[in-house]
Amino acid sequence: MRQQRDTRGESVLFTLAVGYERWMRRRGSGPGRTPALVFGAGSAASSLLHSMVFDPDSPFEPVGILDDDPAKRRERLAGIPVVGARADLDRVVADTGARVVIFAVGNAEAGLIRELRERTVAAGARLLVVPEAGETDELGAGDVRDVQVTDLLGRHRISTDPRAVAGYLTGRRVLVTGAGGEIGSELCRQIHRFDPAELMMLDHDEATLQAVQLSVDPQAQLHDPSVLLADVRDAGRIREIFRTREPDVVFHAAALKHQPLLERHPGEAVKTNVFGTLNVLEAAGNVERFVNVSADKAADPVSVLGYTKRITERLTAAFGGLSVRFGNVLGSRGSVLTAFAAQIADGGPVTVTDPDVTRYLMTTREAVRLMLHAAAIGSPGEALVLQAGEPVLIAELARQMIALDGRPLDIVFTGLRPGEKLGDVLFGAGEIDHRPHHPMISHVPVPHSDPASVRLLAADDTPEGLTGRLAELCAPWESRPAA
Repeated sequence: MRQQRDTRGESVLFTLAVGYERWMRRRGSGPGRTPALVFGAGSAASSLLHSMVFDPDSPFEPVGILDDDPAKRRERLAGIPVVGARADLDRVVADTGARVVIFAVGNAEAGLIRELRERTVAAGARLLVVPEAGETDELGAGDVRDVQVTDLLGRHRISTDPRAVAGYLTGRRVLVTGAGGEIGSELCRQIHRFDPAELMMLDHDEATLQAVQLSVDPQAQLHDPSVLLADVRDAGRIREIFRTREPDVVFHAAALKHQPLLERHPGEAVKTNVFGTLNVLEAAGNVERFVNVSADKAADPVSVLGYTKRITERLTAAFGGLSVRFGNVLGSRGSVLTAFAAQIADGGPVTVTDPDVTRYLMTTREAVRLMLHAAAIGSPGEALVLQAGEPVLIAELARQMIALDGRPLDIVFTGLRPGEKLGDVLFGAGEIDHRPHHPMISHVPVPHSDPASVRLLAADDTPEGLTGRLAELCAPWESRPAA
């Protein structure tokens, strides 16, 4: 006997499909909706398109997807078809009337973003981007933003283990020195998410201290005991804080970092970077974990900043702590990014020291995320060297920022400044790039410095004499002059 076909399931699917089509027609493009192409057909694009299609408040009307993978040519995401590849952008913009192209690739090389921006501008449209991982919790159409220079430098896929980080932060009393600075404030924000028993934020600048307090907790009050107004140069005050607050974990980010100024005033660098660090180390006693925030300038140092940072690495190793060394942080006060932005706002010219100068550049979020992971896997007496990406040609960074501004501005080369290298060095002489646990984190052993010999530094010595003494303290043991 012929079996009767059950059409109930097909009927339900048909009803849903008809309802969806009617909803889409009723929804229309909506007043003010901007026709948008999405570049990329991965997970980020899927989340974005779902928001664009089903959120009635979405400012965008998706008209197609571009993706370079031939296997995705016939795919649809949220009902929107893949209509071409990168090379088809001009044609598809013309055919669909798209006014914006939204870049939705999470881990992209700098060259791809720059090329797509050039193609988009040539086609008469505007390039927007989805946020990087960590910029927002859930990706929606309202999160799409303008291109920033950090996008044009490329995006780094940084994989870390939150469980390892939580293992030493959750339920612990954590102190961050230099909490008002670029690195210190981001440390506070990220540490706060791991639910420490107490987060203590220490800085000598009351304005930046209040700013980071509000960024961590917008409802915080000025009398909140989490904020500590203190200067690491004041040994007595630092000892009192450690005695009364008893932190378990310390991130020491307080430092002077403006290289040209420190060349002129090395005594100030010694007072804060060297003596300040020694004050904190001596007060820390038996904390569970001490993390010194260092810099790539500490590798084979040639500047006052580099010398003082290398000495802090050696002091930290002598006290059983670990250091984290990384390159330049984009957007921090005094960084090349903020300097270029100010020069562009003034109408130029943009000044670069040398056509061939390169630097390792990281966003603050990237640097701190890697730092927290490095502190979880590092051992006492080590420097953990962070590396995300390749060195960036600073002249190219200037050109990209000028291109974003849209005005034809000149670039003027001024020559390297005292104590400045043509290219950053991440590893010093004899240090080996050894990455046993994470592809972006190297482990190098650090020789100890005798705190007593460091205390003999005379901060009021002549700049030349003090700089020479700093260089001696950073020399390999076998090449040091006799005391």
